[in-house]
Amino acid sequence: MKNFSKLALLALFIASGAFVTSCNDDDDQAPEPTSLYAKLGGTTMVADPNNPGQMIEQGRLSYRSVVDSTITLIVSDIVVGAEGNLGQHFAPVISEALSGNTTNVAILSDNLTDFFSANTGGGATNTYTGLNMVAAHDPAQNPRMGKKSNDAEYDKFIGYVGAAAGLNGVTDPVLIGEVVAVLESLRAPIVQE
Repeated sequence: MKNFSKLALLALFIASGAFVTSCNDDDDQAPEPTSLYAKLGGTTMVADPNNPGQMIEQGRLSYRSVVDSTITLIVSDIVVGAEGNLGQHFAPVISEALSGNTTNVAILSDNLTDFFSANTGGGATNTYTGLNMVAAHDPAQNPRMGKKSNDAEYDKFIGYVGAAAGLNGVTDPVLIGEVVAVLESLRAPIVQE
């Protein structure tokens, strides 16, 4: 019986050692937070409505949809001549677009989509290779920018992004708050006036 007890104890010791080893410190850590990109659809592939027969990551499509709607809201504001419109900022691009050349509007959309996708968890499939935020918003360094921004104009831009998010089905206040937090983190390099 003594040998059986020693063997049982030895087996219990080995089993408990395996159990303790399997419950390492990784299990005690909080799960990694879900990225904003993932919350907007992530890497799930969906049909690209702008390019029939092609697929696009849902997160990237979400950003592109909001970016394009934001650009449309800004252009609409300019066309109707609303007070405090952002027309001077985008005058070079909008002037071209109104004359039929949409190349730089497409570049603006791609750059903004790349920037947000890459910087909110889009992973290796999404990269941003454009200008840094200071250069991108300085007309002396970026000929597509018409003038420098002030705080009131940037606030209006953030409002447009919020409205564009709503137009594209992003209505969760927590999610919109995360988008606004990203935009607020960019205020210092963008607001240069």
